[in-house]
Amino acid sequence: MTSPDIKPAATILLLRDDPTFEVLMVKRHHQIDFASGALVFPGGKSHAGDHDPAWKGQALGWAEFDAEQRGLRIAAIREVFEEAGILLGRRSDGSPIGGESAPLDVRQKVDAGELAFLDVVRELDVVIDLNALTIFARWITPPLTPKRFDTWFYVVTAPDDQLAACDGRETVDAEWISPLEVLRLAEAGERKVIFPTRMNVKLLAEAVSADDCVAQAQARTLVTVEPQIQDRPDGKVLVLPPDAGYGVVEEPLSSVM
Repeated sequence: MTSPDIKPAATILLLRDDPTFEVLMVKRHHQIDFASGALVFPGGKSHAGDHDPAWKGQALGWAEFDAEQRGLRIAAIREVFEEAGILLGRRSDGSPIGGESAPLDVRQKVDAGELAFLDVVRELDVVIDLNALTIFARWITPPLTPKRFDTWFYVVTAPDDQLAACDGRETVDAEWISPLEVLRLAEAGERKVIFPTRMNVKLLAEAVSADDCVAQAQARTLVTVEPQIQDRPDGKVLVLPPDAGYGVVEEPLSSVM
């Protein structure tokens, strides 16, 4: 169990292979208090509505997960719906959703808490797919930060019949981009990519396709990452668990704060 002051959160790495292996990333609005202006994966805090037991009739794979994972997966699906307009599921008759999953104003009302995501899914006659998500990583924000999150990262192949579009509020741009290009832009200082995002993009870049990434994630033993601060002769560094899949990481604390 994590401390009650650590809020559960969920993030999605949405992948495609056309034209090349790419991930969907969004640019956060410059007025957002966390990671403003940064290139990030769609995601955010879990809400009470994500844990509504009434989701049972609107979620494929409900019986395969415990209450925690159900809520986190619903949160991840809601966040990518709000921020990028992608709805991970299908019509109740089994047909694909297609095109624009919902109007922008509907997404904005869900984001603002004015409309329940569950009601939107029902109205669209959709069942969301909890099975579509594969756990990619889990990170817990270190104690030195003002806001702490227990964030689960999920990887999923994007539906090829839906269009991604930013919400204009939390995010001001949505783009498909190769993991290697994200790393290049970050290294060149052309785009802001915060430390946890950069580490997970590096892990993502070890795959050559969406299927390969999902297979690697399924094969990895999940090690919760809670970065530790350690002293070195040149100053403090942030250290990751060596068995978490990121290799040996000792990042100068000054570069991640």
